Amino acid sequence: MAEEAENLRELITPARFVLFDFDGPICRLFAGHSAEQIAGDQVRWLEERGLRGLLTKEEREQPDPHAVLRAVDRRHPGSDLVAELEERLTQQELRAVSSAWPTQYADPLIMTWHAMGSRLAITTNNSPKAVTRYLGTRGLSRCFQPHIYGRTQDLHLLKPHPHCLNRALNAMGAEPAAALMIGDAPTDYEAARVAGVGFLGYARNKRKERLLRAAGVEHVVGSLEPVLKVLRGQA
Repeated sequence: MAEEAENLRELITPARFVLFDFDGPICRLFAGHSAEQIAGDQVRWLEERGLRGLLTKEEREQPDPHAVLRAVDRRHPGSDLVAELEERLTQQELRAVSSAWPTQYADPLIMTWHAMGSRLAITTNNSPKAVTRYLGTRGLSRCFQPHIYGRTQDLHLLKPHPHCLNRALNAMGAEPAAALMIGDAPTDYEAARVAGVGFLGYARNKRKERLLRAAGVEHVVGSLEPVLKVLRGQA
């Protein structure tokens, strides 16, 4: 435990700018509003319009709505179809906010980092509208505003592309070496690696941890509590 705390301390202490992924490290956005169900709704919506052939069998069975959206964008980049599908996903995310589960220790961690003078940003593939609505329900808006960088209709710029991280770094005037990202997916890690930003993996279960480790993530925590303790000098 002491070694783990020391490793965390070495990773966290130099960070003056902290970039959070949203769905995972801050909350489970689809805790009461299944992402798999939303992906299925997207597929049915396409099928109702005679567009079943746009997706492969594997893509139609994909439980990730972002994956479905990306697949359509690869075939019709920048089209009205993609714009409509993206807006439908945004509305689903906005509805999901009311049943989202806060990640344990996320709120006090965010408020502690903010109180210590660190600059915080959100870099996510979710809609910035959903992020803004969620932060408002938790009293966390002041900790991040205006630095919320989420999905746009340029879907090729979603993570693992580092676009949203670079936007955050540029807006905050941050050197990548002074920044840390907290994310729960290999795409977060890849984006951070390309942007030159340190990375802390958050894995709420063993499956998430295996995926992060397989991607090469060195530092992974199963809870944000040890991160909070290091910040507060309790570990």
